[in-house]
Amino acid sequence: MKLKLSIVVLFLAVFANVYASSQTTSRTLLVLNKNENALAIVNPQSGGVIGRIPTGDGPHEVAVSDDGRFAFVANYGAREPGSTISVIDLVNQRELRRANLAPLGRPHGIVFVDGQVYFTAEMNKVIGRYSPSDDRVSWLLGTGQDVTHMLVLSKDGQEIFTSNIGSDSISAIRRSLDQLDWEQTVIPVGKGPEGIDMSPDGTEVWTAQSRDGNVSIIRVATHKVVQTVNLNTKRSNRLKFTPDGRLVLVSDLDGGELIVLDAHSRKEIKRIKVGNMPEGILITPDASRAYVAVWGDGEVAVVELNNMTVIGRIRTGSGPDGMAWAERK
Repeated sequence: MKLKLSIVVLFLAVFANVYASSQTTSRTLLVLNKNENALAIVNPQSGGVIGRIPTGDGPHEVAVSDDGRFAFVANYGAREPGSTISVIDLVNQRELRRANLAPLGRPHGIVFVDGQVYFTAEMNKVIGRYSPSDDRVSWLLGTGQDVTHMLVLSKDGQEIFTSNIGSDSISAIRRSLDQLDWEQTVIPVGKGPEGIDMSPDGTEVWTAQSRDGNVSIIRVATHKVVQTVNLNTKRSNRLKFTPDGRLVLVSDLDGGELIVLDAHSRKEIKRIKVGNMPEGILITPDASRAYVAVWGDGEVAVVELNNMTVIGRIRTGSGPDGMAWAERK
């Protein structure tokens, strides 16, 4: 009798593990593998990949719905320009559809706000808004700037900032007082602005410049550059504030480092060797860890921010880059 009971318990344990591994847990790490055209779903506690979902060609950035049920992937394209957004069901781990953005090309930066997906289209010098509920592009705005790449929105959705790599500028796009139109201010910065983020309190936008090794700090209220910090990076790729606003992290694609800055003093704290060609950065909500997509090594480096050391690595696939948190609510 004891033997039979043990067999039943073992079977149930194995079944539970198999079932759990096929489902997206309450908070999971999403990693886009550009070279594989796939999204990897990772358990951040174990570091195990618990699902892989096909995307379009050359996926670069990913955003997640507020309820954690859907992911939206900007299919940038590899040799040929991409023109789709993959809509992914994270619960059942499958691609629902590829929203056709044509004639827009090279979608990149992507953000989910108030049920809408905001994105950039580099080839067309525009930002757009995709409505998942009726599967259509509901709004477009031209920036008139070259290589409009990344974007960040204010918490209230009233202001958008984009980095324009080819024009050495940041576009500040603010909703008009009557809420019927948008007004753009073009802010000159250094060479090749790419990584961009807004401080958690909404007062500043920082952008990392890929071609001069500097970071420009913009005051949101005035749309003016108030300070330029020289980091001497070889090719800055991404920039992220920690959720508590204490630190700013910059990935140096050609230098193989993650640079940590004190957000208040604007001073460099440390440079952390993370691997060959680091790109995307994602930080835990409690600001204890950072995940850095190391494209050249096919893995994600896990950085403990208290002691600023690499404490682990996750093999996600070939060419990891864009990342996001998915939390079921």
